[in-house]
This record gives sequence, C-alpha cells and structure tokens, in this order.
Amino acid sequence: MSRFPSTPATRLLKAKKVVFSEHLYRYEDHGGTKVSARELGVDENSVIKTLIMEDENAHPLIVLMHGDMEVSTKALARQIGCKTITPCKPDVADRHSGYQVGGTSPFGTRKTMPVYMELSILDLPKIYINGGSKGFLVGMDPKDVQQLLTPTLVQVSKM
Repeated sequence: MSRFPSTPATRLLKAKKVVFSEHLYRYEDHGGTKVSARELGVDENSVIKTLIMEDENAHPLIVLMHGDMEVSTKALARQIGCKTITPCKPDVADRHSGYQVGGTSPFGTRKTMPVYMELSILDLPKIYINGGSKGFLVGMDPKDVQQLLTPTLVQVSKM
C-alpha cells in the first residue's frame, strides 16, 4: 500500500498545480468517513464526503459535506430552487461521476455537474477528500477546492 494511484482527480490537481498530499488507508465497505478518519488519525469533520445527487428532473449534482454530518436534501432543494433532491443510486452515481461509489472524487468527473459545498468547510485549515479510488484521500486547503470547482456555497448540514 505504498504506491499512490493515478486517477483523473490527481491528474487534474497536478495539471492545475494544486498543492495536495496523498493518503492511502485500508478501505472497508460501508465504513465511510468514520473509517478513513480513524485510519488517518484525523477528525471526521475534516474528511469531506463527495455525494452524487439529482434533482426532480434527474439532473445530477455534487454535494460536498463534512464526514460527520448529513445533507438535508429539503434544505438543499430550497436553497438551490428545486422541488426535490435525492441521492443517486450507486450505479447511476458511478455513470455520472466516472468513479465507483466509495471512491468518488469531485475532481475530474466524467460529466460536468454543478457543485454545492457546505459553507463551514471553508473554515477548516485542511480537508481530506476522495482522490478517485477506494482507500485513497487527498489532503488540501479547502480554498483550493473553492478555486478549482467554484462551488455554490450552501448551509444544508444536519447532525
């Protein structure tokens, strides 16, 4: 487990000259951010989930959320002017992103999708976000995520 994968995400980050660190960990099915935070020895709040969701017209979108919080889909729908937002089924999310669920990165996705990021993520000095492969996170400044993805900032977290 010493070799870092080359993914569309890491290739994009390198091409854009974004400073990031690479972190491998032992992936566990359905372990989520609890496992990655434990394996890396970091606060789960700084591990950011990349969620592929869709609106009532099946238009896909990306939501970036703290690992220890959930997305209020009702609040998100209200804030972005949609009737409903629902998580995509794993196979649909895989088709939209080009990544497998559990290894979904917001960088280098197959389809260009609007990105929504929980505002408080910007308060963190460093975040850990999926690098495009199961068991692989990249560490970076959240302001670099903001500059690269130009997400719409939202407040839709719930505990």
